[in-house]
Amino acid sequence: MPVNATTPILNVSDVAASVAWFAQFGWRQGFLWPAGATPDFGSVCTDNAEIFLCLNGQGQRGTPAPAPEGQPATDGAWMSWWMASPAEVDALYAKAVSLGCVVLQAPADYPWGVREFGLRHPDGHVFRVSAGTGAADD
Repeated sequence: MPVNATTPILNVSDVAASVAWFAQFGWRQGFLWPAGATPDFGSVCTDNAEIFLCLNGQGQRGTPAPAPEGQPATDGAWMSWWMASPAEVDALYAKAVSLGCVVLQAPADYPWGVREFGLRHPDGHVFRVSAGTGAADD
């Protein structure tokens, strides 16, 4: 059977705070549940993607970002955000730096034809912010 879509589910320590973190990068709130109360489940959306946010459940978080003094960072879920162009990757990197977010590495071009940088969510999830460059080594 064909799969029509996938929706990642992130274990978060605060659904509303995670919605606000994603909003800094252009994501918008999808749903919050229960409505009218402190949410324990919700989502963030873009035009072509949705991520579910689950309070203290469904998967594991990594080390909070930034990692507490003397503790190594451990990762939660990893996923890629595919941007339309390398220029959008660079713009989102500049925004992340200006916001004081935890950036794992600056944008770089890779031989497989992708430009990307790493961004850590406050609950330790890692996003590879990527775009194709149109040039891949054989």
